[in-house]
Amino acid sequence: MTNTQALIVFDTTLRDGEQSPGASMTREEKVRIAKVLERMRVDVIEAGFPVASPDDFASVRAVAQAVRDSRVCGLARALETDIQRAGEALKDAAAPRIHTFIATSPIHMQQKLRMVPDQVVEQAVKAVKWARNRVEDVEFSAEDAGRSEPDFLCRIIEAAITAGARTINIPDTVGYNVPEQFGKLIETLLTRIPNADKAIFSVHCHNDLGLAVANSLAAVQHGARQVECTINGLGERAGNAALEEVVMTVRTRRDVFACDTRIDTTQIVPASRLVSTITGFPVQPNKAIVGANAFAHESGIHQDGVLKSRETYEIMRAEDVGWSANRIVLGKHSGRNALRTRFKELGIEFAAEEELNAAFARFKTLADKKHEVFDEDLQALVSEAEAAEQERYALVSMRVCCETGETPVASVILSLDGQERRAEASGGGPVDATFRAIEAIVGSGAELKLYSVNAITSGTDAQGEVTVRLEQDGRIVNGQGADTDIVIASARAYLNALDRLKADARRAHPQFGDV
Repeated sequence: MTNTQALIVFDTTLRDGEQSPGASMTREEKVRIAKVLERMRVDVIEAGFPVASPDDFASVRAVAQAVRDSRVCGLARALETDIQRAGEALKDAAAPRIHTFIATSPIHMQQKLRMVPDQVVEQAVKAVKWARNRVEDVEFSAEDAGRSEPDFLCRIIEAAITAGARTINIPDTVGYNVPEQFGKLIETLLTRIPNADKAIFSVHCHNDLGLAVANSLAAVQHGARQVECTINGLGERAGNAALEEVVMTVRTRRDVFACDTRIDTTQIVPASRLVSTITGFPVQPNKAIVGANAFAHESGIHQDGVLKSRETYEIMRAEDVGWSANRIVLGKHSGRNALRTRFKELGIEFAAEEELNAAFARFKTLADKKHEVFDEDLQALVSEAEAAEQERYALVSMRVCCETGETPVASVILSLDGQERRAEASGGGPVDATFRAIEAIVGSGAELKLYSVNAITSGTDAQGEVTVRLEQDGRIVNGQGADTDIVIASARAYLNALDRLKADARRAHPQFGDV
């Protein structure tokens, strides 16, 4: 970058984003997202919390092995066991980073850690040194820094830098700060800490008051040079700073910011769609940058202005963030090579020719049902295929009867571990009847927390993508299903959620705290 400083983009979709209730991702899904982030030229990918579970450890290791052009990071508390586990998970990474943290606010130190400030500083220094014995690149976070005392922050950060941390993260863990206050905090730390010039200062802002992006940008204006964010703003509670909003604000307002990222912004929309498809969290239409209406104009005055000069009502080009029409129309007459090419453009590659052949067969089946197959259809097709590889419950056939004035009835045949079972049930509607019939067979006792339907593309022949959120014994999972028949899509989504509940290695994140 000429005449500007580098702003490092640290993406934590795979770690903090996954901590959204119901947003758990499989190892394969995490690798798919990581490859798209790498293609986007994200500087640092936080792949997970290795000590949280064997599955999280394996996912971090898989991402570390798959990614070569981005730095891969693992989170660890300021405990030797955590840091050892993170180091093991990252051993195959081309550029590994250990991100260790400890709480620094009075309420966290007193109520959660049960430690006095001197003990917290001592533990932070030990943690950074343990991490430096395993990797060269160590990041230290002062959890709940937004509610910490500035004098204590200066003290612990100076000690962490002296111990070997080269990135210092200042999290607004509970989204408590406002932009002017948070910006001044960053400026104060950079000014008062004697060795601040030996580290890059980072921010990690949560969106509890809807200010995550604003706080992050205020910090950048006052000297922060790394922003921790997620695709679509996914994350704990109300979420994190949205990567797409931070990146495009800095890129669009170069007159205000003395820095820029190296992000390939044309990959933003594909990444947004992939994360939405995998997690089952739809993107609201009016979401900045990646929402369906972000570049849409209905007002006659706006339409007239844009037709005369795009800049009248658009401050960015839609193409610059990845909004574009398909160059090749895919349909039932399309060949294998066209499909392979489009998959590659979407960042999806197949390890073996057999996998491509299987995808091509599923594509042809779908293309027979609808005139044109869109990118979103292909993303859903791959996600469904990955889910099918691990399914315990499979839909063999179903029959639903609905008639005006009559109670809907659903008859379902499932394959459970290879054995077929049948049940029939009535309900308040065709979907309710289908779910009741499935439960009559499996008897999971899970509670339905969310049922959401989203048209993947436009048109009456569009695939319907259904998200089902189930809760069982305190564990929450999302299941997805897609089909041109919405009732079939609903059944697949319900079964996919049941599969996730039953999977041996699935888990919810322990309450270790969050940066």
